[in-house]
Amino acid sequence: MSRMFFDRYAAPGALLALLGVAWETCTRAFEVPPWILPAPSQIAQAAVLSGGTLPEHLRTTLIEAGVGLAIAASLGVAVALLMANSALARRVVYPLIVISQNVPLIVLAPLLVIWFGFGMLPKVLVVALVGFFPIAVGMTEALLRADPELIELVRSMGASRMQVLRTVRLPYALPAFFAGLRISASYAIFGAVIGEWVGASSGLGLFITRSQRAFRTDQVFVAVIVIAALSIALFYIVGFVARLAMPWQAATTEESS
Repeated sequence: MSRMFFDRYAAPGALLALLGVAWETCTRAFEVPPWILPAPSQIAQAAVLSGGTLPEHLRTTLIEAGVGLAIAASLGVAVALLMANSALARRVVYPLIVISQNVPLIVLAPLLVIWFGFGMLPKVLVVALVGFFPIAVGMTEALLRADPELIELVRSMGASRMQVLRTVRLPYALPAFFAGLRISASYAIFGAVIGEWVGASSGLGLFITRSQRAFRTDQVFVAVIVIAALSIALFYIVGFVARLAMPWQAATTEESS
């Protein structure tokens, strides 16, 4: 396990360390103003000094991302089941889902704030809209591609439509669901921050906006690093849950590697 971890992350870690050293050296050698490009040491210092205010913003963004992701997963599964079981629903709903993904969030977020105010709801809705598409589309395709011979076999044994769904289609679609959920999780924090940029009383988006107005570029970098770390963490948490839910999939992956 430790050897696998080292082989996977040693090279990227070494590259990041080299880039950090080069960044620190260049900013100090060329005396770059901190409000343009702070050195990594200045960013680290800003992270320590932000310890009193950053956790509250972090908590708000995490709650918005978590609730929005849960809504996206629930709605995505429901719509996928509807489209997989109804050709009419696929013809009517699928084009609307595709069209919805062509509306920029930066345009939609102000409308949500106008309609629902400056509270948590608009941010949760933005996250849900970001995460809904990959789950719904991926799971719909997987449900439709379930092994037809296995479906016919189960039906020949007297299984009802619901039993076919539970015993064949859903297990077949689980990998697609978690693949879509991982994509949605990686964008959940980003969606919450987009909503917070438009209007919020707390959150990492507000932290970035205030830092930008104060020309605290070091604090902006702190927020960017935190957002990236949270997105990566959510991605791997979903992967861990997927391995628990589909142990056979994990075993197959390990054997093939």
